Amino acid sequence: MSAGPTALLDALKDRYALERELGRGGMATVYLARDLRYDRLVALKVLHGELAQSLGPERFQREIMFAARLQHPHILTVLDSGDAAGQLWFTMPFVEGESLRERLRRERQLPADDAVQIGHAAALALEYAHQHGVIHRDIKPENILLTRDGSTLVADFGIARALGSAEAQLTETGVVVGTPAYMSPEQAGGDPHLDARTDIYSLGCVLYEMLAGEPPFTGATIQALLVRRLTETPRSIRDVRQTVSPALEQAVFKALARAPADRFATAAQMAQAIQPSAISGVTAPVSPAAGSGAATAVVTPPRARRRVPVAAVTLGLGFLIGIGALFAWRHNQPDVTAGGIRRVAVLPQGIAGGFASLGLRFSARPKAADANVNVETLPAGPRQEQLP
Repeated sequence: MSAGPTALLDALKDRYALERELGRGGMATVYLARDLRYDRLVALKVLHGELAQSLGPERFQREIMFAARLQHPHILTVLDSGDAAGQLWFTMPFVEGESLRERLRRERQLPADDAVQIGHAAALALEYAHQHGVIHRDIKPENILLTRDGSTLVADFGIARALGSAEAQLTETGVVVGTPAYMSPEQAGGDPHLDARTDIYSLGCVLYEMLAGEPPFTGATIQALLVRRLTETPRSIRDVRQTVSPALEQAVFKALARAPADRFATAAQMAQAIQPSAISGVTAPVSPAAGSGAATAVVTPPRARRRVPVAAVTLGLGFLIGIGALFAWRHNQPDVTAGGIRRVAVLPQGIAGGFASLGLRFSARPKAADANVNVETLPAGPRQEQLP
């Protein structure tokens, strides 16, 4: 089915066959078209008249040629561009899948792991573009495409650089560049010196919406929305979803800082902060209520074994050897001397004291007043002496 302006159809009939309209936004209308030269489907984007007039065909062609050099796994590149019947257009690969907006309409909130994966890929794409002097200015769910094989692509870089080069003229003519719900405060205020941090803010809005189910700020009118952005703080994501980790929420709110200096300095920093290895995805679930019938296994980490000091082991061995020698000697000696005096062997003080430190107690030294006891101390060390 053919669709689109008649003049444009006639001008492009030798190159493209327009099949149907895919959608329209504040800056352009997108058609599904067939590239007749290569027999492939493409997305053909036609800029709205007022935007085309502000850019002009020469500037548009020059800047979009520069943007077409962006080659990155997460960037939907530009294939072709031109000026036909007074309208500026360019083509991109047609992606089999859906936009992030379509998925959000269906699910409203995305699993934290999916949101992190999409946000991380988009941040890598932005970092690559920023390094090549291109600021997107219109990051939103409609411009993030999800392919059937699970890849994430950022679209509309084709006119980003052209918009930047004509920003002053666009402001004078009243053409709004960007989408109010995702604009940074400085972009909404018409700051002519935007930098990469405006894209970081917009991506923070997208990541917030994927997790919370709505943008960080909403309003009945654009004016009300912008006032809230400049005067209020977004609601905590964890108030809506307790399973979102504190680290992930902290990264999102850093991207949403009102002052550019308080955000991530680069998209690479944001990508590092939200990469799957840095974000736990979800926090530990709340324990089930009593009587719910759910069993919870509690795993207790193994307790570390107490290490016995080497000195204690040495003393223990010495004690055993000493006791063995004592009993061997005692076995070969009479219990009582000729004078009726008993002999008692006492371990050296160093060994006995050492075993006291291990919790082993010994009989006290016999009192000297006992005339029938002859107290002799075994010598320290391995050497054994025969008692007289």
